[in-house]
Amino acid sequence: MPSTATERASALRTAVQTQIRNFEKALGANGQPIPVSDYFGSLTFGLAQMREKISKEAYDDLLQTLDLGKKLKPETAHAIAVVIKDWAVAKGVTHFCHWFQPMTGLTAEKHDAFISIHHSHHSELRVVEKFTGSQLIQGEPDASSFPSGGMRSTFEARGYTAWDPGSPLFIMEDETGKTLCIPTIFFGYHGQALDNKTPLLRSVDSLSREACEFLKLVGDVDVKNVQATLGAEQEYFLIDKNFVALRPDLIMTGRTLLGAPSTRGQQLEDHYFGAIPRRVKAFMEDAEHELYKLGIPVKTRHNEVAPSQFEVAPIFEDVGISADHNTITMEVLKKTALRHGMVCLLHEKPFAGINGSGKHNNWSIRNDKGENLLDPGTTPHQNLRFLAVLAIVLKSVYDHADVLRASIATPGNDHRLGANEAPPAIISVFLGSLLGQILDNIEAGKAVQATERQILDLGVAKIPNISRDYTDRNRTSPFAFTGNKFEFRAVGSSANVAVPMTFLNGAVAFGFKQAAQRLKDLLKGKANRDESVMELIRQLITESKKVRFEGNGYSEEWKAEAKRRGLPIMNTSVEALQVLNNAKATAFLTEMNILTAEEISSRYHIAVERYVKTLEIELGSLAELVQTHVISAVEKQLTLHAKVSEGIGASELKKTHRKRIETLEKVFAAVLDRLDSLEEKLDEIRGMHDESKKMKLIADEAVPAAAKLREAADEAERLVADELWPLPKYREMLFANSLA
Repeated sequence: MPSTATERASALRTAVQTQIRNFEKALGANGQPIPVSDYFGSLTFGLAQMREKISKEAYDDLLQTLDLGKKLKPETAHAIAVVIKDWAVAKGVTHFCHWFQPMTGLTAEKHDAFISIHHSHHSELRVVEKFTGSQLIQGEPDASSFPSGGMRSTFEARGYTAWDPGSPLFIMEDETGKTLCIPTIFFGYHGQALDNKTPLLRSVDSLSREACEFLKLVGDVDVKNVQATLGAEQEYFLIDKNFVALRPDLIMTGRTLLGAPSTRGQQLEDHYFGAIPRRVKAFMEDAEHELYKLGIPVKTRHNEVAPSQFEVAPIFEDVGISADHNTITMEVLKKTALRHGMVCLLHEKPFAGINGSGKHNNWSIRNDKGENLLDPGTTPHQNLRFLAVLAIVLKSVYDHADVLRASIATPGNDHRLGANEAPPAIISVFLGSLLGQILDNIEAGKAVQATERQILDLGVAKIPNISRDYTDRNRTSPFAFTGNKFEFRAVGSSANVAVPMTFLNGAVAFGFKQAAQRLKDLLKGKANRDESVMELIRQLITESKKVRFEGNGYSEEWKAEAKRRGLPIMNTSVEALQVLNNAKATAFLTEMNILTAEEISSRYHIAVERYVKTLEIELGSLAELVQTHVISAVEKQLTLHAKVSEGIGASELKKTHRKRIETLEKVFAAVLDRLDSLEEKLDEIRGMHDESKKMKLIADEAVPAAAKLREAADEAERLVADELWPLPKYREMLFANSLA
């Protein structure tokens, strides 16, 4: 790509317009898109397809596996494998893989061909397509390179994958071919969870078991299953790949380690919900087409707050499937962006000075009748149940706020949480003024009065009315109630949502268990069940009141107030991850059989290792970038200044020009001095072996040193001629999409 800003802009404008024309041609002669309903899920094979293709006996056996956890019969597995293979081969698939979610990275896969060798009676070898039940159910990848956090010795490092029949199989296709992906869990020789999916499935089972026990006590005697649901809104940036190619920091770390803010950023507030640029819209339509074929129900697309930032949001699904779909969505976004000459950045903070990206997790729970338990109903019983479930969630979040904070702790999220763009690093719950007032009145034993539009009359004595108003939204709250669900807004954009959802499900499951025991005790002393339930609700909302906050979560006043309330305040991953070392804080996860103590410890060690390696790459990349790009650019500018100064005869002009040189020399000296300081810290870090101590040194000393170096380098960018600065600037990268 051309080196100067003017040349880059001209080349980019031509490239953008060409890409849009090519996509428009790909729509077909009539220019009419195919209805989504005609091809939705065409690349998936789930329960509906199995019911059509296999015998009733085999399908019933599969349901027994899903509902009761019974082992799938070999003959059933083989019957399913045969129809899956026939379907996939007919679609042009040549390979299959067990698709799983290790504790590092996003997903992993190893491809095997659908072939087997057949020996004829003439000793001739013949290749045939073959896929067996054993290949479907379990795989045995060489897993020695996947970190286990100390759970496995090198000599027993093998891992195993096992099919998750609750999540549809799917075909990933691109220009190079098609692969059948089998969603699986990943575990060690002794059954340890080596992935993020296994604990999520355990948490789903635990939540259902404990919620059903509680709901039966409040009168839902026929409830058989409770399911957590999730809709994960995904934020991302789109940057032209030619710019990314010229930014070593974006290539190596996914974020800009240098870059002076452009004069125009997001201060005009004109990007959010604005007209989608044509180039981006072409990308979105292409990505949505891919996602629909994979059975992912994306519903919403729009511009986000920052320039070149966007969002895609799906309709909610069962949490296990939704977690799989979100990881697939991230992969599709990245793949499709490249096809459109762009790079999709999923880092939480790709650019300084403007909004970063999150992933709002819209979480709720429903029973086997399809009733949302966080939605006020039409009967007194449904509303009493709503109040009880709401109170249990509030108490669960209050009791386990520290673990929930740990579940979203990553180096990328450290740049975002607490800034004036994202929820603070303090876990609190926003309910809205009206619902908050209702709970306050319950606590005080008062009735509530409001208009019919706002209130649904319960019609039961001593039980207050319930809000029908879905409340205003508080963007500063990390955990906000938005009408019939909670929005866990503090999750980072690059995260695997299985992790925070596992911890949230586990916390609420434990909350249901504790509430059931307390309700049993209350029922022993009172004849009226509704009064006992109401008393439990009053107790729970009183005990969890400190976690409720309706104001500005960005303010310094809230930080002081949260500290006074005794809420956990952990501003960095270094602080938050220590919670995983606290056996008392994580005891609910072991008691709910979601994670063993060994598995929790392994996740701590892997998270620490991940933090250290990520920051070492970032710090090293920054030092290299300054050494190879910034210093040479400043030296060229100083050389140019010196030549110009020699030709200036007028004394006053020479004096003024000398001030410019001195300013740049001062900045240059700061760059060199701060680079030396950072490199000294890097040498110290590389010489350490204790990962926990290394993490603390990085956070306490190396990260501040890097920030000071960046400050000097960014100042140098403002003083060096545009034609001499080798790195694409913020104004180019962030506003290129508007050229089309």
